Amino acid sequence: MAEMNRQITLAARPKGMPKPTDFKLVEAPMPEIGGGEVLVKTLFMSVDPYMRGRMNEGRSYARGVDIGEVMMGGTVGEVIESTDHTLQPGDIVQSQMGWQAYGKAIGSEVRKIDPDLAPISTSLGVLGMPGLTAYFGLLDVAKPQKDETVVVSGGAGAVGSLVGQIAKVKGCRAVGIAGSSEKVAYMVDELGFDGAFNYKQVSDYGSELKRQCPDGIDVYFDNVGGEISDTIFPQMNVFGRISVCGQISQYNLDLPDPAPRIMWHFIAQRLMMRGFLVFDFAEHFGKALKEMAGWVQSDKLKYREDIWDGLENAPEAFIDMLQGGNVGKRLIKVS
Repeated sequence: MAEMNRQITLAARPKGMPKPTDFKLVEAPMPEIGGGEVLVKTLFMSVDPYMRGRMNEGRSYARGVDIGEVMMGGTVGEVIESTDHTLQPGDIVQSQMGWQAYGKAIGSEVRKIDPDLAPISTSLGVLGMPGLTAYFGLLDVAKPQKDETVVVSGGAGAVGSLVGQIAKVKGCRAVGIAGSSEKVAYMVDELGFDGAFNYKQVSDYGSELKRQCPDGIDVYFDNVGGEISDTIFPQMNVFGRISVCGQISQYNLDLPDPAPRIMWHFIAQRLMMRGFLVFDFAEHFGKALKEMAGWVQSDKLKYREDIWDGLENAPEAFIDMLQGGNVGKRLIKVS
């Protein structure tokens, strides 16, 4: 075991898109565990869009990161030391230890991972928080019905790519929106979406949506917000449902985008829109993960992992992900 821990901390509050100088790679003493705790060596670490909001000053739905504090985030790693009788050295666990090579946690607050079920990295993706977000945000919030049309923005990302596939499992038509031709091909050719388009190459979103969704849109899974979402609302069918997962187009703006007034559509089309956090459904995580693991094993749910090597490269990987550089789940291989 290393003598010192390596961590990436928040060095400055970003103004707009984060910069490498907003982060700092530091060395710190190795964590010492107390009763009921475990010391874990990080193997893989997650970078996710929600982390951008946690870098801002002030608080929203969850505590942010203070200057000088380790960046938050999900990890999967190997137990090195344990004072929890249910966990032994060598066990693989998933937790929220943040951007560091080693971390400690209360044993009862980590999730033990079975390496024989799937690659352990999937506990941060398809069989982890992104997968659960897609599952509950689509099935419990939007409640799609067979033969309905589901549109998902950010459709090639860690969450969106799963949303479209789950929609297909449930007998729906899935259309994705993303920012490159590679991502469009991935959604249609590999994941089985019925349609997709590259918003960077389309000048009229409304016309393209009408072409790809000739019967209108019943469910919209919103990962990006902004102009794309503004264009979708008028094309929602009566009693359509909108599941608001993220607003990535807005995360790096100093001031919010001016937007059209959309509430009339909610009256005329009797729409329902609900924001959610995946932790709202925590008591049902076990059942969902079991069902999704079955879909993965039967090849109904495919996934792609976009892995970067080295803890020190996490800031660059995070910034690149915010700019749309990832296809599938962006991970950092730490050791």
